[in-house]
Amino acid sequence: MTLVGDHSTGVPMRAEVEARDAADPLAHLRDRFHVPEGLIYLAGNSLGPAPLAVFDDMETALRQEWADGLVGSWNEAGWFALADRLGDRIGALIGAEAGQTVACDTTSVNVYKALHAGLSLRPGRTTIVAESGSFPTDLYVAEGVVAGRPDVTLLLEGVDGATLEELIGERTAVVLVNHVDYRTGALRDMAALTRRVHEAGAVVVWDLCHSAGILPVALDASNADLAVGCTYKYLNCGPGSPAFIYAAHRHHETLRQPLSGWWGHAAPFAFELGYRPDAGARRLLCGTQPILSMRALNAGLAAIEDVDMAEIRAKSLALTDLFMDLVREPCAAHGAEIVTPQAAAERGSQVSITHPDGYAIIQALIARGIVGDFRAPNLMRFGMAPAYLSYHDIHVAATALVEVLESESWRDPRFAARRAVT
Repeated sequence: MTLVGDHSTGVPMRAEVEARDAADPLAHLRDRFHVPEGLIYLAGNSLGPAPLAVFDDMETALRQEWADGLVGSWNEAGWFALADRLGDRIGALIGAEAGQTVACDTTSVNVYKALHAGLSLRPGRTTIVAESGSFPTDLYVAEGVVAGRPDVTLLLEGVDGATLEELIGERTAVVLVNHVDYRTGALRDMAALTRRVHEAGAVVVWDLCHSAGILPVALDASNADLAVGCTYKYLNCGPGSPAFIYAAHRHHETLRQPLSGWWGHAAPFAFELGYRPDAGARRLLCGTQPILSMRALNAGLAAIEDVDMAEIRAKSLALTDLFMDLVREPCAAHGAEIVTPQAAAERGSQVSITHPDGYAIIQALIARGIVGDFRAPNLMRFGMAPAYLSYHDIHVAATALVEVLESESWRDPRFAARRAVT
């Protein structure tokens, strides 16, 4: 295969890419994951691959803890404490001291809890501010919160004002914002925006779905209030794996959330008549957690938690730079546009490219063993996960994209057939 750049100037050559792989301090991490042979997987920003250790973990959970241990495993296998233990491990990856993060429920459910908690911290204020380009579930849930609180109004960046900052005012209670834009990969300045929200007297809820496990997150250092996120993308914990929610220590005694189930009770096995919230982050829990799914989190977290997140970030930026350098000119020549920010400090770990026939192009790439994903109406996304991707992988993927664009092989009718999940 003649790789892109081999006969060009100003873009990386095969030898340079091979040298980068030879010197890669994270190359050993690839052996911790199952990536099917012959596949280059660039959809880790949608669903991470299976860590090899998860197979033994699930075998243990099924055959020993459930089948043999039965109800005793709530104590003996530590099932009841999983939400806290796993939460603290996630917290370590997102810049949160212990006792502020719990693993539980789904991102959507946790957004609902976090928005209500934010409103409870700012009684008398009646506005939620969010991004019109937010991941849809965040907005759908925010609409649901407003529907149940007729006194509360939802204002959207891009609809009610040009920027979040100009919408934040004296009536703002909560600002709901994505750390990384799921479409473009644009990265928000967490410290700066949190400071602006606090200056207005409001609280902020950070959605970390596209930043947890792929770049340094500093919740405590940024003085964040609340945060939510999933574990099935860059944390590689499995499809639909339990999400997480964070609340800063300073808010634990005063925040309230509406799903006051028994797991959030201060003494759930006292079976008291009335609800008495736990004193810590467990008050953000609701009902019994899906233990088998929770058990899969161990392997996903273990696969990356012994690595400095700064190293992961450095390779992530190098991979995205390489991919953009290789495809920039060919994309421009064939009606495609890179919409991910060029500046390293302004992007997460994906490269997003628009094209009117982006869906068909992604399908043509998948047929070649290059797996990216598509988001309507015209966005192709390529996630760069340093734990299991090499520089050679990116070089090959870029070459395939250029070949698909230049040959127009994506015009094959079979690539236009839409599937339920894109």
